[in-house]
Amino acid sequence: MRDKKDKATIDLPGFEPAAPLEAGNVEFRRPPSRSRRAPPKQEQISLLEETDTSGLPVWRRDDNLDLTGLPVWAPAP
Repeated sequence: MRDKKDKATIDLPGFEPAAPLEAGNVEFRRPPSRSRRAPPKQEQISLLEETDTSGLPVWRRDDNLDLTGLPVWAPAP
């Protein structure tokens, strides 16, 4: 194998051109056919909580939480 830009590169051992094949010795085989499998069907899963049209959970008012979602502290008895 010789570098095209460098004319001084030496030939490397093991990179000699292959010997031409004889027409009588060549045996051509077809690759094995691959059967195509259909991908599994996708199905819609039901979510744990009810969602709105955007896919976000429906807002429910909880008396233990304020509007920001933080817990409401009860006064000490």
